[in-house]
Amino acid sequence: MDYAPIIATKRARFQLLEDLMGQPGFFDDAKKSGELTREHRLLGNLLASWDEYQKQLTELTESQDMVKSGDEELAAMAEAEIPVLQKRIEELEQQVQFSILPPDPLEGRDALVEVRAGTGGDEASLFAADLVRMYSRFAEARGWKVETLESSPSDVGGFKEIVMKIAGEDVFRVLKYESGVHRVQRVPATEAQGRIHTSAATVAVLPEAEEVDFELKADEVRIEVCRSSGAGGQGVNTTDSAVQVLHIPTGTIVRCQDGRSQIKNKEKALTILRSRLLERKQQEEAAKYSAHRRSLIGSGGREEKIRTYNYPQNRVTDHRIEMTVYNLDMFMEGRVDQILDALLASDLQERLAEAGLR
Repeated sequence: MDYAPIIATKRARFQLLEDLMGQPGFFDDAKKSGELTREHRLLGNLLASWDEYQKQLTELTESQDMVKSGDEELAAMAEAEIPVLQKRIEELEQQVQFSILPPDPLEGRDALVEVRAGTGGDEASLFAADLVRMYSRFAEARGWKVETLESSPSDVGGFKEIVMKIAGEDVFRVLKYESGVHRVQRVPATEAQGRIHTSAATVAVLPEAEEVDFELKADEVRIEVCRSSGAGGQGVNTTDSAVQVLHIPTGTIVRCQDGRSQIKNKEKALTILRSRLLERKQQEEAAKYSAHRRSLIGSGGREEKIRTYNYPQNRVTDHRIEMTVYNLDMFMEGRVDQILDALLASDLQERLAEAGLR
């Protein structure tokens, strides 16, 4: 495929953004400037890959000519260099292809990560806490910010349910493949006979919705204030700070009671509500994807079993791409890049095929 016309268009757009970013008042509109700055960065990466790709192609041609030059020493050096150049050219072409793909408008957003204990009782709640710690460590390593919006602790120190907001660069793009059922196989701390139990927790990763995504009309939202209950500290338990929001058309209910401020709890509840409504919209869009792509990466639904964590074997298996790694101990410390990168690569390959770039 001839990428030159596409690159020419991208280069013109990059120059336009360069000019815009140099104008006074560019950063007055934080939202718009943020979007354009991200587009500028992505285009810059594309053009850098393309320029390097062209350079390597030239070097490959020169090396191939040297092989035919008749100079045995130069020919031997060039022949050794050709496989290295070919491999690098293949990598750069893939980078260019990925960068040409139309971006998902939600990829650059922050994310809400919901973790819920599933089957397995107390052990499931402890595993949910382990997943929260795993994602928090991963976020910390990336320089992302983690904020708990709502939580329901269990009696044994785990979580029945927790909602976190993770903010930073391309959070949703990186974490969106984590939605689904996570299964754990291990010996619970409470198991006297040393038997392995199987438990599960459900993860849902939602792009943070903005007010423009959904207009929450006053007559479609019912907001109730009530007294907090359960764990949360004396200050929380003695104030009417809990807020429950009902979206009447969909029946979606969100309750927030973690904070002492009624206003803050209302803001958090509306943030979660908007993101859950956006998730519904996403699932409708996902139904339009090809059956092959859904089978490759999955629908992203909460009900889909995506991964098994086997402690006795120190093993993590992602069932969507049939990938197994034997570093569960490090994985649970937040070093999840290997599987996340493989999921992203698999998804991008399918998107390339759908776009006719493969």
